[in-house]
Order: sequence, then structure tokens, then C-alpha cells
Amino acid sequence: MLRRTLLACGVAALGTSAGVVPGGTTAVARPLSPHPKADGGYAAFLAGVRRQAVAQGLSATLVARALALSPRPNAKVLQADRHQPEFTLTWAQYKDRVLTEKKLSDGLDATAQRADLLGQVSSHYGVSKGAIAGIWGLESAYGTRMGTYSVIDALATLAYDGRRATFFRAELLKALHILGEGATTPEGMLGSYAGAMGQPQFMPSAYERYAASFPAGGRGDIWHNEGDVFASIANYLARCDWQDGQPWGEEVMVPDTMDQALLGRAAVRPMAWWTEQGVRPRAGSFVGSAPEGAVIRPDGPGGEAFIVYHNFNVIRRYNPSDFYALGVGLLGDAIT
Repeated sequence: MLRRTLLACGVAALGTSAGVVPGGTTAVARPLSPHPKADGGYAAFLAGVRRQAVAQGLSATLVARALALSPRPNAKVLQADRHQPEFTLTWAQYKDRVLTEKKLSDGLDATAQRADLLGQVSSHYGVSKGAIAGIWGLESAYGTRMGTYSVIDALATLAYDGRRATFFRAELLKALHILGEGATTPEGMLGSYAGAMGQPQFMPSAYERYAASFPAGGRGDIWHNEGDVFASIANYLARCDWQDGQPWGEEVMVPDTMDQALLGRAAVRPMAWWTEQGVRPRAGSFVGSAPEGAVIRPDGPGGEAFIVYHNFNVIRRYNPSDFYALGVGLLGDAIT
């Protein structure tokens, strides 16, 4: 799993994605950052977290049980954080890596088996089945790859590491509060090396804002309960202003002579204007009724092009990458 930024509709949180996030350079090693000094080491750090959590009303017994999962900084977490492989990929390369035949085949099977549940959640939240299933597929391979790290251990390690101590300490305390609410057990709170949890790969702060239970009742179990997983993803998108009944986008044909400077996610224009420029839907007719959109051609002239609408930008709130949002949209369309 590679690190990515998970934007929580106005609140940024660091998460992970099951896909490959474009941009950056090939694998680089981050310099080691100093651990907090003059505090007595890791045991003293954990003691400080324990005092702070208990002062916030959490059970001392539960906090001690959770922090016992991290007796020392986790070297694997630090190695993963400091040696994150980053790649410069074209859209075509990213698509080949993410939208594999296996991912599509597995997705068709997974969504067919859960068609009723997906339909119920989609109807309840006013979010398309495709968007829910596409995110589910890219984030955790339909619930089969959630990460094997103890979230408490990972967050404690990264909070102690010092490089982003304030952020990760806040996430660690939120994770302890989630345990205090009984959402899962300390041992069952598994996720990525960066602390992203469960099938939707929510950071604790995102969990607190968006985790939902379906049917309603209790805290969302994003590790095991698929109704809660789908509802949590749908709730995230709905609260980020998903427009019910509107598509995310669609593939189009664009004249190779069209200036690339006219394209891009921010270049929103009326649909009639795009038609005048020679943009044509690959499917024969535009699938939605959106009055305006933007055309993106990630690989430039000769490459695939898409017209994207408001909901494309909502998907990007989950992961701010055009490639990711295209992957979610295309995968979701294909498997639902």
C-alpha cells in the first residue's frame, strides 16, 4: 500500500490507497528525523499519551491494553514511511496496473453477491452504486486487503517519530476514543502502516466524521460489516455534496489538434461549448444531463480523454488524484 492524502471535506488526513498514486519520483529514502528529546524515550512518550487519554475520560485499562500493542517503535512502520515508493506513471500505465482483468472479474462477482445491499445503501444515501463499489475495490480489493498493521502501534510509532508528531498524536488519541466507543477491539483495529483503517481505509479522524452503521444503530464496523463499509463510503461522498442521479464523467473523443491548455479539471465549460469544439461522447450520446463539464486528457494528444462532472470532484475529495477518480469511476461503472 502506498501513502496518499485522504481529504475529509475540508479536513485533511493522511491515509493510504490500494492503488498506485501517480506523481513524484522513483523510490527515495526520507532522511531520518529526530525522535523527541529529553522526554525519557518511548516509554515516557506512551505514558504521556496514556495520561492525556485518561484525562479525556477514557478507561485506563483499555488505554493500557491498547498501548501495550506498541512496546517499542515499529521498525517496519518507520521503514515504510521513510521509503515510500513513488512513481511517475502515465494514465495508461496506471490504468493497466489498477484496472486489471482480475480486479474487474473479482468486482463483478463481489457486487453481484451484494447487489441488494449495495442498492439499499445507494438509495438511502443518494450515492451511486458504482462510486461505492469503485472505492471499495480500489481501497481494499473488495474487503480482502485492509492492511495487517496494528493501527495503535502504527500511529504511536509515527507520533513518536517526530516528523509529523502533532498530526499522528491527534490521530492516535482519536483511535483510542474509537476503541472507547466499542467500535472494535485494540487487537482488531487493523489497517495500513500510516493508520488508515478497515475496508474504506479511513484515518481515525475520517472515521469519527463519516463512519456510519447500516441499518442505523451503533458505531460503524468498517472492518467486518459490509453494510457499515458501504454506508461509510456513501456517507463520505454524500456529505461531500454528491449529486444523486448524475454521472461522474464519461469517455469522449477529442480532436488531437485541441490545445491542451483548454483542458483540465478546472476548465469547466457548458456542454454546448465542448460540442462546438468537436468533443464527442465515445458511447454515442452523453450519459447525463449535466449543463457543464471539464475535459481531461491525462496523456495528452492521442491518449484517452474524458469529460468529467461535479461528482468526479467529489470522488477526488476521497483521494485528490485525477487518476484515482478516473479509476474509481471506470471500475464502478464496469462492475455495477
